[in-house]
Amino acid sequence: MKIMFEHSRIKRGRVTVEAESHKPEKFVNFLWRSGVHIKNIHKISITTIILDINLKDFNKVKEAALKTNTNIRILENKGISFFILKLKRRIALFCGIFIFAGLIYYLSGFIWKIDIKTEDNLTPYEIRQQLTAFGIVPGIRKSSFNVYELEDKMIKNNNNIMYLKTSIEGSRLLVSAYEKIPPPSTIEDNIPCNLVAKKDGQIIRVFTSAGTSIVKPNEMVRSGQLLVKGEQGKEGNVYNVHAKGEVYAKTFYDASKEVAFKGVKKVRTGNKIENYYIEIFGKRIYFKNSLNKFKTYDKIVEKSNIIKSETFYETVETKYILEPNEIIDTAAAQLYAKLTESFDKSVKVLDKKVISEVNGDNYKVRVLITAEENIALPEKLK
Repeated sequence: MKIMFEHSRIKRGRVTVEAESHKPEKFVNFLWRSGVHIKNIHKISITTIILDINLKDFNKVKEAALKTNTNIRILENKGISFFILKLKRRIALFCGIFIFAGLIYYLSGFIWKIDIKTEDNLTPYEIRQQLTAFGIVPGIRKSSFNVYELEDKMIKNNNNIMYLKTSIEGSRLLVSAYEKIPPPSTIEDNIPCNLVAKKDGQIIRVFTSAGTSIVKPNEMVRSGQLLVKGEQGKEGNVYNVHAKGEVYAKTFYDASKEVAFKGVKKVRTGNKIENYYIEIFGKRIYFKNSLNKFKTYDKIVEKSNIIKSETFYETVETKYILEPNEIIDTAAAQLYAKLTESFDKSVKVLDKKVISEVNGDNYKVRVLITAEENIALPEKLK
């Protein structure tokens, strides 16, 4: 009732009222005589009725209740009047939502994170330093630079970059840089040279079209050892040539790793706590900041968007023992893939051996590969 009288100038709307009296008929008759428009009268009990009235007649209903000794209670209210009342009560909430939306829109116009992807000899630090020199740092406005112009500048100012791709995703700047690989050094056919071993191996067979072979099958050779000499002719009439040929040898590759087969590991229970915040000039402003009550947990932080999140997953420690054969096979497959990823199509795998042994709570797995490949490498005569 307090709400009604504070906003007595707002008259549009309907109210559902419960009236309790020893003589409810007397209360209803008084309302009719006062000109109150009544709808949907329901008799709940001998002493209780429910009825709908217009909001503008509420003062008359209150007066009738006082004169007939009736207790009234508002059950429901409908209409634009009550919407306005609720809106006025929550004006601070709506202002906060509007300000928050404006802040998010404003912050979305900035780059808050720079992700850099590079290859072997090209380091992310080198690319980041170059970006900083061009003024590209977290906090820069998206409209203050052009990604295509940035790509051209980066490539022109760094001789190690062959190709560079930049793109903007949300509040992140993604930079992918690919290094310039110099072509392998070659020796022209008219320049005399030897053929030397580019790696250790056991000679299988030798084919030469120019030069003199100085190794035989089954002979072990070391990296850099002379295989085919860039000379031809008989004694007293020897001349230098550009040695040509292929020297196939057995080469050997070895890799090992240790894998735990029993121990204690963390397992997530399914319980989690999520917090959300934005970061402005290194300071966090939380929208939701729940207290972490977990004794042990995994913490995952997601910073790819403007609204960042941190999730705490509750964990418990459990003991485990894994199947030995499964562990060994998985580790061996990983080692084999790692060893052969650099093989070209001409390399032929002759044999693969897997050796495993127990080392405390771990299995030590070792993979040995025997391959066949051409190990001849041209080298200028000294």
